[in-house]
Amino acid sequence: MRVTKESKAQVMASDKIRVKEDKMPGSMMSVSCHKHCFLLVGVLGFCLNSFVRGQKNNTLIFTKENTIRNCSCSADIHDCDYSLANLMCSCKTILPYTIDRASYHSDLTIWFTDTTMLGMLLNFTVVHYLKLSLCGSTPLPREYLAILGLRKLQINSEVKGQFLEQNLTIYNSGDNEMRDKLKELHKDRQMFLYISVLDTSLFNRYSLLKSYSVENVSSITDHFPSLPYSDIFSTTTNKSYVVTFIY
Repeated sequence: MRVTKESKAQVMASDKIRVKEDKMPGSMMSVSCHKHCFLLVGVLGFCLNSFVRGQKNNTLIFTKENTIRNCSCSADIHDCDYSLANLMCSCKTILPYTIDRASYHSDLTIWFTDTTMLGMLLNFTVVHYLKLSLCGSTPLPREYLAILGLRKLQINSEVKGQFLEQNLTIYNSGDNEMRDKLKELHKDRQMFLYISVLDTSLFNRYSLLKSYSVENVSSITDHFPSLPYSDIFSTTTNKSYVVTFIY
């Protein structure tokens, strides 16, 4: 069979077309791979940003040598490790006379060595979740601190060489039974205020953390006339108090 020049040219052209067709899938695969890589990087970046935004910093306040440091920490710091707190957290020094009554709706940890500074930080402050760590072995005097809106308390202390950690739940935010009962008993009241009275001498003894609550208190002054600061609540109206004593 004779093969003409024209037929040879047609065969060579068809071979080139096949070669080009063979190369096309690999090129398309490379482009597709790059697209998928960019998509994967974008998804990972979005997840990382969401994780960072989702992290909740906790507030740490510690007192040492008449100075107060207010820190924002993304991780838990071992109790009373001042150097690590200054290294791992974002801290700033606060002057005692500049302290305002703040509200803490997330976790608040306080390291303290005396009741004077502790009272300046806690008295009539709104704190929902509180951790108190005594950084020292000097016995504390008996003082009463009024904390507003306290839901959960954790205390850490060292008594006679033994470390003691205890937790106490005052009330749960999802538990509406107490509030519904108070609303039924005091329909004319517009607001219910939770007050926790903390006895600082509890850090001196190795015993279980205890508490008891008195509900439906319409007047702090009438019910607890000897309680410190009771006159401060006498000016408020349309409120019913739930007073919890922690000892």
